[in-house]
Amino acid sequence: MPDADLDTDKRLAHDVALMADTVRAAGELGLAMFGTELKKWTKGESSPVSEADIAVNDLIEKRLRAATPDYGWLSEESADDESRLGKRLTWIIDPIDGTRSYLAGREDWCVCVALVEDARPVMAAVFAPSTDEFFLAIHGQGTTCNGVPVRATTGSAMDFSRVAGPKPLVERMVHPRQDITLYPRIGSLALRLCWIANGRLDAAFAGGQSRDWDLAAADLIVHEANGRMTELSGDPILYNRREVTHGLLVAAGADRHAYIVEQFQNRRV
Repeated sequence: MPDADLDTDKRLAHDVALMADTVRAAGELGLAMFGTELKKWTKGESSPVSEADIAVNDLIEKRLRAATPDYGWLSEESADDESRLGKRLTWIIDPIDGTRSYLAGREDWCVCVALVEDARPVMAAVFAPSTDEFFLAIHGQGTTCNGVPVRATTGSAMDFSRVAGPKPLVERMVHPRQDITLYPRIGSLALRLCWIANGRLDAAFAGGQSRDWDLAAADLIVHEANGRMTELSGDPILYNRREVTHGLLVAAGADRHAYIVEQFQNRRV
């Protein structure tokens, strides 16, 4: 059994180093292409894509899949291979989260990678190269930003001055006499959620239709910083399922999150 534990520890250390190095290299590639003339197009009804998204995705896929050929793969910019559903471990990738911001020359974009085991993330990295924020989380080992441990803010009171997300959603849990001053819009949903982990925001909401790749890395980063990120019901978010689209979500420090979930339940939202 000790040998098995040692093998597990070695695999964990290998995968964490591989993920961190890959995400940093991907972010550097994205930054090198940032602000340049790029080919771009639209997928689906309105989702922008550029050659930078594809280049970053290709870099990540080449590095991760070569080193971990037995793991599943789910990326926003790759065709879905449902063989991932039979894998115990699956990489979930968003090569550039916040593509609209990226193409507009704004700084609120990032690279996201998570490793999911049995429907929940066990390690994650989010890198915002333009602002040099590198978030890293490992299950049971906490969250760091640029190597420094970070924690979500504490307290359950809501003053709605450091809250981000769709205003109509926030208004549904606010007393009519309360003022709302939402944080300016953040183009990357993953970055919005990660700012719960380092205390830059007190609460963040997602208005629905987010996908696994938008959420998985930020989810672990928030949880390992003593925060919570769930559906509005308080139910955990499960990943690497056939359906990768999620509904209304909230992230906050543990006590504030409990308060928010209770408020929504009391209001029968």
